[in-house]
Amino acid sequence: MKVLTKNTDYAIRALLALAAEKGSYLSAKAIASGQDIPYQFLRRLLQEMIRHNLIVSKEGARGGFMLEKDPDAITVTQLIEIFQGKVQVSECMFRKQICGNRSRCVLRHEIMRIEQVVQSEFEKVTIGKLLRDLEAANRK
Repeated sequence: MKVLTKNTDYAIRALLALAAEKGSYLSAKAIASGQDIPYQFLRRLLQEMIRHNLIVSKEGARGGFMLEKDPDAITVTQLIEIFQGKVQVSECMFRKQICGNRSRCVLRHEIMRIEQVVQSEFEKVTIGKLLRDLEAANRK
């Protein structure tokens, strides 16, 4: 069970780098090297975040990427849903077939409840909150 995949982790790190720049453009190369993210991998993530209106891009010498949304309005839940799909603790699937025991599974309702708790907790975590936490940790 993976709660966060590399895609989501890298997207969070890229957004933190952009949020730290507060309204300035940052190149993909600067993000990749500063966050230790493979450049080509990052480019695909950035394009997906543009498509979801989280960031904007600008061509040219002073171009790059910049947050389009307020960092406090971007939740980890949003990023999970963009890069992974819905928050899932368990898959009621086996080889793309719905589990035959799904309708009478005693654990399914508990798993669904846990998924809702996890999703609710991730809703409280925003890029803005993570940036403030990071800045506070760096001051110590």
